[in-house]
Amino acid sequence: MIIRFGRFALLALLVFLTCAVALPTRAATLIRQIPRSSTLQFPAANLGIDGLSAPEVEPTFNNAPDLADGPTAAGGNGTQATSNVLRRSAKFKINRSIARHEGHGMPAEAMVGTGVDRHLLASFDGLNSRNQRLASGGNQFSVEPPDQALCVGNGYVLESVNDVLKVFDGKGAALTGDIALNAFYGYPPAINRQVSPRVFGPSITDPVCYYDPQVRRWFHAVLTLDTDPVTGAANGNNHLDLAVSSSANPLGSWTVYRIAVQDDGTQGTPTHPNCPCLGDYPHIGADAHGIYLTTNEFPFSGGFNSAQIYAMSKAALVAGSTAIKVVQIDTADYLLDGNPGFTVWPAVSPSGDFEDNNRGTEYLMSSTAVFTDSGNDNRLRFWALGNTRSLNSATPALTLQHSVVNVDTYGVPPAIVQKEGLAPLRDCLNDRSVATPFGPGCWNYLTATQPAVTETLADLDPNDSRMQQVFFTGGKLYAALDTIVNVAGVDQTGIAYYILKPRVSGNRADARVLREGRIALAGHGLTRPAIAALPGGKGVIAFSLIGANHYPSAAYVRFNDESGHRGSTINLVAEGMGADDEFGNYQAFGTPRSRWGDYGAAAVDGRDFWVASEYIARSCTLAQFVNPAALLTCGGTRVALTNWSTRVSRIEP
Repeated sequence: MIIRFGRFALLALLVFLTCAVALPTRAATLIRQIPRSSTLQFPAANLGIDGLSAPEVEPTFNNAPDLADGPTAAGGNGTQATSNVLRRSAKFKINRSIARHEGHGMPAEAMVGTGVDRHLLASFDGLNSRNQRLASGGNQFSVEPPDQALCVGNGYVLESVNDVLKVFDGKGAALTGDIALNAFYGYPPAINRQVSPRVFGPSITDPVCYYDPQVRRWFHAVLTLDTDPVTGAANGNNHLDLAVSSSANPLGSWTVYRIAVQDDGTQGTPTHPNCPCLGDYPHIGADAHGIYLTTNEFPFSGGFNSAQIYAMSKAALVAGSTAIKVVQIDTADYLLDGNPGFTVWPAVSPSGDFEDNNRGTEYLMSSTAVFTDSGNDNRLRFWALGNTRSLNSATPALTLQHSVVNVDTYGVPPAIVQKEGLAPLRDCLNDRSVATPFGPGCWNYLTATQPAVTETLADLDPNDSRMQQVFFTGGKLYAALDTIVNVAGVDQTGIAYYILKPRVSGNRADARVLREGRIALAGHGLTRPAIAALPGGKGVIAFSLIGANHYPSAAYVRFNDESGHRGSTINLVAEGMGADDEFGNYQAFGTPRSRWGDYGAAAVDGRDFWVASEYIARSCTLAQFVNPAALLTCGGTRVALTNWSTRVSRIEP
């Protein structure tokens, strides 16, 4: 039985829908010894005070414009040239996308309205842009988007975003303050604003985390870019920092390992085309034997190389070994139509029911529409990393098999139109009358030059149909992604989800589709899906909901293996209270590049689901924004240049 666009049909015969069967392949690997970097205690919080302090936006890529996010991330280098990427770049500004064209929407049946679900057990505001900017004594930058990480276990909830983390108890009570990620990893602050001239520290981004109930440990990882302390510009060296807790209590000590990913032949890395490269968009997976990190490799000079896979022994990490072996696999060695992997997302199995076949297997998933000229495809890539048991040996010998799974057509989605409403940063940039110490016009608080154009509310970027969170449980794989859908003749952003039955042995790896579906709401975009499931087949998909009747809001849908999301409603856990009103949306701060996401998060703790999504929790009028008692903060609820928030929720099956 397959759900298509809300209509369903019973198939008399389930067939394998792979167009290719993978043959066993000894993975082309590089094995490195990575020494333990440090053992750190959970740091104390240190909050700063309000106020703009130049520079507010980090200058990490000032010397690498071809690596910047959005439409300028283009070049002719790497194995995938991106100079012709996103010809619609004025509308689409996704995080380092290689998508070539917006897709064509397939008809989708819209869900009817939104509601509140009796299965929602708890919901509370998580970290927000104000927490982020004021952490570390205010020695942080204004950043967007949050890049949502969430992991839950042993009575604790750990939330992490760019560039701050916090620990809560199961009822949402804070157990720590707002901890800057630079402080958590033992680095100097991102910027030291207490000295003149300013001194810059490493630039941290893309946090991910996972609580493994099998070993009762927490794993937290980030991408860290080394910078010039004088200019703040990236120097080419960057590394995955992986922190492992010493116990089931995340408030204790952590051991850190730093894995260089510039891949230019330095610091033990391989030599890849046109590197030094950035190990972008890292994500984490786990099976019984290993912890897995994956990245998208972009040369600093522009273009795209391929997704990289990093595998390491879970037992060695838990033991806090003085050195660990890291196996690196380049998906450029595993092509489909001449294309490597892109955003190859590794699966997690928090219920502990790992894949034991083929001497231990870690599954991964990726999508392919970004490589097509049409922006559409009907294929997913299925990856099986085998013999993971060997990660615990002196000579790891992993195998990698990959095959294609045929699915309903999906594609690169369009930008999401926001509901018009309060946007005090926009209104401040457009104002010419508010009295300030620098002259008339609120814009004087924000920039030395009067904006030349009238700023308007920006459309928000969806994801580019890249794979999002992947779960393996009950012998099934669960995955979801953003896609273009057509609702009543209108193309918009929706969600495609997949339930697959993988099959792996020493000589083959493939998967068949058990169920797939489309989730859409007329007049709205649904973006950044995070999927989670239990062994029995019940699951949730969390996402941000944005559109005609809703400011950016946090929502989810429940589903099950038997009927997909049929009969479910879109459950609104936090209604957005205003528009996304960030510096990246406005021309006064450079080329607009509206940023949302870049991803949500979902976790399982026992029999309950935990989800976290970005939304806009508060807003205010221009008069409130310029109130001297809390200047440019909407009464102490935001900071001048950003206003994003996150929502954390617990849901029973």
